[in-house]
Amino acid sequence: MDKKELSAKNSAELQTLLAATREKLRELRFKDSNKQLKNIREIRATKELVAQILTLLNKKK
Repeated sequence: MDKKELSAKNSAELQTLLAATREKLRELRFKDSNKQLKNIREIRATKELVAQILTLLNKKK
């Protein structure tokens, strides 16, 4: 997801996206611990997305 797409969303949409992204990150970590995850860089990309969402939420306050 691009920064432009994220900045176009309102706070409520960002909150729901944040919850979904954190859930995805949790699932990726479980898969990694069970050696079921092929693309480990997906964890990094998901963490960056969480950081971007949190940054936008803090700016909108």
